[in-house]
Amino acid sequence: MRIVFMGTPAFAADILSELAECHEVVAVYTRPDAVRGRGRALVPSPVKEVAEARGIPVRTPRTLRDADEQAALAALEPDAVCVAAYGAILPREVLDIPRLGCLNVHGSLLPRWRGAAPIERAILAGDEEVGVCIMAMEEGLDTGDFCVCRSLPAADLTAAQLTAELSALGANALLTALAQLEAGNLRWVKQDEAEVTYAEKIAKGELDLDPAEAAVQNVRRVRASSEAHAARCVIAGRPVTVLSARVADEDAPVAAKPGVAIFAAKRLLLGCAEGAVQVLEVKPDGKRAMDATAFAAGVPGLKNAEGEWARA
Repeated sequence: MRIVFMGTPAFAADILSELAECHEVVAVYTRPDAVRGRGRALVPSPVKEVAEARGIPVRTPRTLRDADEQAALAALEPDAVCVAAYGAILPREVLDIPRLGCLNVHGSLLPRWRGAAPIERAILAGDEEVGVCIMAMEEGLDTGDFCVCRSLPAADLTAAQLTAELSALGANALLTALAQLEAGNLRWVKQDEAEVTYAEKIAKGELDLDPAEAAVQNVRRVRASSEAHAARCVIAGRPVTVLSARVADEDAPVAAKPGVAIFAAKRLLLGCAEGAVQVLEVKPDGKRAMDATAFAAGVPGLKNAEGEWARA
């Protein structure tokens, strides 16, 4: 099949790699190069990097509402447009172009977690199962019918780990859907509006750890965090990003009250409203990532004594 692919992050890049092995990807659409790092250099998206490595033409329009862009897409004569975390809305004029429609690889088990951050929201809500669905695109926000779905246990995986797992499952689901679409036996399921939940974007500072919250919720924030949305706090006056943590065992020397940090038996514990967080890895501001034990050992007054911790 002649496919136009639209996507931007690593989640989509992995799907593109699998798709290109089985179908003729005639063009790739991705978001324009973004300014990143202290050098303020323009950096291509992961999808653009994969496309260029494979010799696939790349287009980076800022909008698909432009008539010339729509004409250029139509001239490609795609059988289908496949979308995965593209980052832009497809207008009706674009949705009507491909002969077999537009399919979206969405990182949730629809109708749960429509929207921008389904994996992070699933973690924060404590969902035991996560997944991907192939959805027929329409003008609403993830409102279309779905067909092929794949799922896996969320366990204690981080957002990065789940993203990688779901990307592989999404590629498999997309290829299955395309095969069924081409054969004319694809079965669509209408979303149950009564079961809909929305995955809003993660807000700035939303994943900061908070001593007024339960330990389990703070650990979920760490699992849901990323470079773009870090899980931060201040431990004994030191601002840090918490990279890895777990709920402390019941037999651990738990801090006496919320906001108390203690380093004992080579464990750094943060007292919460319910239970305690055992910090495993941190990145102090201005320094490299390090084991929490090494960090705590270097904080005066914390070793074998109580200190304070708070939101960043």
